[in-house]
Amino acid sequence: MATKTKTAPALPLDTILAGDCIAEMNALPAESVDLIFADPPYNLQLKGDLHRPDSSLVDAVDDAWDQFSSFAAYDKFTRQWLAAARRLLKPNGAIWVIGSYHNIFRVGSALQDAGFWILNDVVWRKTNPMPNFRGMRLTNAHETMIWAGKSDASKYVFNYEALKQLNDGVQMRSDWLLPICNGSERLKDENGNKAHPTQKPEALLHRVLVGSTRPGDVILDPFFGSGTTGAVAKRLGRHYIGIEREAAYRKAATARIEKVRRAESEGLQVTESKRAAPRVPFGQLVERGLLNPGEVLVSLNGRRSAKVRADGSLISEQTRGSIHQVAAQLEGLPSCNGWTYWSFKRDGKKIPIDVLRQQIRSEMHN
Repeated sequence: MATKTKTAPALPLDTILAGDCIAEMNALPAESVDLIFADPPYNLQLKGDLHRPDSSLVDAVDDAWDQFSSFAAYDKFTRQWLAAARRLLKPNGAIWVIGSYHNIFRVGSALQDAGFWILNDVVWRKTNPMPNFRGMRLTNAHETMIWAGKSDASKYVFNYEALKQLNDGVQMRSDWLLPICNGSERLKDENGNKAHPTQKPEALLHRVLVGSTRPGDVILDPFFGSGTTGAVAKRLGRHYIGIEREAAYRKAATARIEKVRRAESEGLQVTESKRAAPRVPFGQLVERGLLNPGEVLVSLNGRRSAKVRADGSLISEQTRGSIHQVAAQLEGLPSCNGWTYWSFKRDGKKIPIDVLRQQIRSEMHN
């Protein structure tokens, strides 16, 4: 009698699940998600109503979903949802959690206790924060995000060059200056009120997803709210799974995401890290006839030369070996990148051999 193999449940891609985040996460297949972005309840310790100087009431977060009976109750909830999240992440998956001073330190401790490996904490500095109306404390002008791998061995996605391009060619820092969600991006209900009190700006999620995911990746948001994660994921060609127990938020998020258009495939590509680019052995240049056996390579500084051999090695009067070994030995260095050291001549012009490597790489993408 043949034994039937039980198949794993399919992932509900590009769907908003209704219900408790812990129960819904535990019902999904293990190690099936590439990235989690979590905006959990902040457990704001608010004492009474807050008024502006003109006596108008501030629309603060006082919803039941953000209230816990004690720090112990909040910590228990945090440990439970983090355990469920960890089970869902692929071995090389990662998680982002955002919070304020009310909760982020407790969440950070729970992350480490659960086995996650913290990669960065990122300060989202708000260009237009709400003032401190009572004048009793500093204006709370930032929130903190923690980026963590599933473990210290995770080969997490980090699109370094893409983030550098977003930052005008300069290495991206861990302090991000972005406005809060306002204007036409802010969702309103039928009465003209905020559809969600803590809607995050799409610019924030754009930076997170461009920097730490690839097109086609699955992003889980267990506190989906107004659907910012889903809207940005869809636009950037990623899949999303949202979990949200509040029907009004699900309705608003669904309507929002339906209006989003996915970018064309060419527009989804980002600047690759040099480490992520396909490896091209120097010997391929010889096999392809881009360089010929016996051809002379000259260092870009013009002081050294070596001949190409049929097997892709080099030989000079002093030494022989790979393009890297020969360059290092000629310069008396422990190591040297031969791709950026050697050049060849065509029509009297000196051309870096790395140009030929890039030519082969471009063919690989076509």
